[in-house]
Amino acid sequence: RIAYVNGRYVKHSDASVHIEDRGYQFADGVYEVCEVRHGYIVDLTRHLNRLDRSLGELRIAWPMSRAALTQVIRETLRRNHVRNGLFYMQVTRGVARRDHVFPAEGTPPSLVITAKSTDAKIIAAKNANGIKAITLVDNRWDRVDIKSVGLLPNAMARQQAKEAGAQEAIYVDGDGMVKEGAATNVWIVDPDGTLVTRPAEHGILRGITRTTLMDVAAKLGLQIAERSFSVSEMLAAREVFLTAATSICFLVVSVDGQAIANGHPGSVSQKVREAFFDVAEKIAI
Repeated sequence: RIAYVNGRYVKHSDASVHIEDRGYQFADGVYEVCEVRHGYIVDLTRHLNRLDRSLGELRIAWPMSRAALTQVIRETLRRNHVRNGLFYMQVTRGVARRDHVFPAEGTPPSLVITAKSTDAKIIAAKNANGIKAITLVDNRWDRVDIKSVGLLPNAMARQQAKEAGAQEAIYVDGDGMVKEGAATNVWIVDPDGTLVTRPAEHGILRGITRTTLMDVAAKLGLQIAERSFSVSEMLAAREVFLTAATSICFLVVSVDGQAIANGHPGSVSQKVREAFFDVAEKIAI
């Protein structure tokens, strides 16, 4: 494998950043993960738009122009021979003597891009059987709308899910309303067949797959409602599913040990998943 690190393409095993990179010291950086399918980068424009927003919210400069970054992404994918898989991109505030305040103006941001192939059969198998989830009270910082590399609470939540025999942890706010998964957005299908997801103005990340799925639903003639919903409503839903860039749509068959509907993947979420790639933006590598 080959990684791009601050202007150089290097062996993945040799890739490194400075010990005083602020991403390492303070989680002072942002990231994006983007799917690659059949030789196409999926929804790249929306991912770069969100990267721009995250960088702006944290006052981190772009490491290079958007056009140049797109070419580096393509080259990293080509060097890793990725046709189906993903790339991970991380931008931090850069390297500087350790100090909580920002480094001197003009400190160059750090950029790391990695890429890898994935096995579509593994994801397909998960969706054939559905996955399990647990709920947890949200203990993250308030600015989860920024795609920050500060993911320790998310990692601990995923570990707790694993130890409970589940694959995802779903965060719940103090009022018992569903927020989002540790690495996913949460959707339900209500008794009327409407797709429901929490508004993304505050308290959750505006997922790119979540956004594109709304385009998919419109094409399929499905109704969408952006509103809050409780854990009890989720447990009583016709279907529950999770969206994320590298999995598109994971179908949930149980939450906290309680079966959703008949305990099998639902037809609406299956339909959305199957139509996704046709609707999403596709940019050739």
